[in-house]
Amino acid sequence: MVATALGAARFVFPDLKTLLAKASPPRSGDCLAGVAADSAQERVAAQIALADLPLATFLNEVVIPYEDDEITRLIIDRHAAAAFAPVASLTVGSFRDWLLSDAATDTSLAALAPGLTPEMVAAVAKIARNQDLILIAAKCRVTTRFRNTIGLPGRLSARLQPNHPTDDPQGILASVIDGLLLGCGDAVIGVNPALDSPQRCGELLRLIDDLRQRLDLPTQSCVLTHVTTTLQLIGEGAPVDLAFQSIGGTEATNRSFGIDLALLREAHEATLSLRRGTVGDNCMYFETGQGSSLSAGAHHGCDQQTLEARAYAVARAFRPLLVNSVVGFIGPEYLFDGKQIIRAGLEDHFCGKLLGLPMGCDVCYTNHAEADQNDMDILLTSLAVAGVTFVMGVPGADDVMLNYQSTSYHDVLATRQMLDLKPAPEFADWLTSVGLMDERGLIRPEALPARFLPLLS
Repeated sequence: MVATALGAARFVFPDLKTLLAKASPPRSGDCLAGVAADSAQERVAAQIALADLPLATFLNEVVIPYEDDEITRLIIDRHAAAAFAPVASLTVGSFRDWLLSDAATDTSLAALAPGLTPEMVAAVAKIARNQDLILIAAKCRVTTRFRNTIGLPGRLSARLQPNHPTDDPQGILASVIDGLLLGCGDAVIGVNPALDSPQRCGELLRLIDDLRQRLDLPTQSCVLTHVTTTLQLIGEGAPVDLAFQSIGGTEATNRSFGIDLALLREAHEATLSLRRGTVGDNCMYFETGQGSSLSAGAHHGCDQQTLEARAYAVARAFRPLLVNSVVGFIGPEYLFDGKQIIRAGLEDHFCGKLLGLPMGCDVCYTNHAEADQNDMDILLTSLAVAGVTFVMGVPGADDVMLNYQSTSYHDVLATRQMLDLKPAPEFADWLTSVGLMDERGLIRPEALPARFLPLLS
């Protein structure tokens, strides 16, 4: 139990779960769950108490009981005490100060990552300004590889997302070609199938893999279907590059998705066994989102940002190529407006990077949220400054199959140009070789590359 006096008021927080929830910046999902601070005064009191809490507390007290939740067991059992030792004596507040200091370098942060728990980094995020979240995350470098190298300094990758409301092959190919001509697709060419059947997903996999081979593309493809479907497709000999799955921060959330850690382990091993990577073997792609546990009735009274950070412990166990917070997709019940979406996107990226993940973000919102594309411009630019690994490239920023707003191919181009960022090196070399990238590193096609002409016949 922690008590804090603020002026004439005295606030009592009976356990770690309550303290973390009350210290969270305002968001509609925590209000919906009944765990948010009742006033700004209570929130500040909780943040003060949290700042004074020793980091070691998180190794002795858990937000969900060890015996009830396999994610808690994963976090505790895999904690690296030796990696944690350099900061073991710090409080949450002094840890924030250390992260902002010159002692926190890309090398020291990489060494520290296995010693941090999700709840530790969630706690730091709760007492950090947006600027802190950006500055600290920008120090973290996480590099992964499959057919290209993702996450290097000075690089910004993009998932090319060519979704189609009827999975029409010509429509998908048109979107893919459009995205490639505008320099997107180095993170992955990833399709959300409208019809999530093994037959349809297999057809889409073969469609994109055929295009990849015809263009000699140094990238990877993925059909974002359930992991059990991917396992079936692997058994049938389909060209699976990456295994995809949405994940959450509690065992019950993952059960609602139809998965557990054992199933993810099976999918990882099966995808690894295909040996389709050419420069590396990071072969998992995970997506997350604040509010998923609450929407599944599986939040155990915890706040949504802490549970989102716990989902990253699941991802970290499988050495993924990509992890993506689909930050505004779940809707205004969980992140009400542009301000809450921006804050959540920066928190998610910060927590994922500190935990050693190749963190990307779908900078997005639903049509019934109090947000617009100007809010997304702010978040996209802030994340790029913070060193985000990848973002989305969607035709016109409007996903006509999933019915939400994201970022466009042109948004990726603009961000790269503003901040002098390039695609993954192997992909950049390909863009140069086919005449799509000029000597300044800008995408300036003067004509349709000859390699594309057979695709239009």
